[in-house]
Amino acid sequence: MRGTPAVAVLRLGHRPGRDERTTAHVGLTARALGADRVVLAGEAASRRDTIEDITDRFGGPFRVETTDEPMAVLEAWEGTVVHLTMYGLPVQEAMADVRAAFEDGTELLVVVGAGKVPFEVYERADWNLAVTNQPHSEIAALAVFLDRLFEGRELDRDWEDAERAVVPRETGKQVEES
Repeated sequence: MRGTPAVAVLRLGHRPGRDERTTAHVGLTARALGADRVVLAGEAASRRDTIEDITDRFGGPFRVETTDEPMAVLEAWEGTVVHLTMYGLPVQEAMADVRAAFEDGTELLVVVGAGKVPFEVYERADWNLAVTNQPHSEIAALAVFLDRLFEGRELDRDWEDAERAVVPRETGKQVEES
């Protein structure tokens, strides 16, 4: 996975009391499926420690950043912006173009929201993409998008500095400590 342009995920919004696990899972999904970092906006920053703890235990590299000005992050981004929304174009129709821009060396910012996303995000995005035009989870949308972007290569990623590693098994659980 290294050697490819960077992929960052910007988590817009966080509904306290409702999104504690969702925001953490956006970060964990980004990490597990090939992104280089997640940027948590506003109250979403409260999930930083959870994501960093998993990265410390299960390896990286992966960074967690926070911002109180997510729109400034979005406006300053010099690469490609993909906004995942159920109102966007079908991912299966636009993915080849997104992947081509990415493989040409353009860094990618993937925006996932919580609650109502400001219209400026739709306007700034190079692509507003829908994994489906039905209500669904931003975690699922992010997972499908990253898997399509990397064409499954992210599933064979090596993890650096891992304290623990899951040993795949047909049944049961096994985690090795290093």
